[in-house]
Amino acid sequence: MKRAIAGILLLVGMGVAPALAWDGNGGLRRDIRHDQAKIAYDRHELRRDLYHGNYAAARGERREIRRESRDLNRDRRELYWDRH
Repeated sequence: MKRAIAGILLLVGMGVAPALAWDGNGGLRRDIRHDQAKIAYDRHELRRDLYHGNYAAARGERREIRRESRDLNRDRRELYWDRH
């Protein structure tokens, strides 16, 4: 009897979880805006580091910009494919 009740609760939980997790791409759009802001700030830091001649820090900023750009492109691609 306990197994049957546990099984039913598990099936109900598995059916409800995706409906609760879906936010209508609002979270994805928020993540895109956050990534854009991080890239803008990293570009500011890159310009500052280059102006002061700190080329090692500039290399790190370029690495961060590439990583954030890849994440941004991945999010945009996911948003595009969710619409179609």
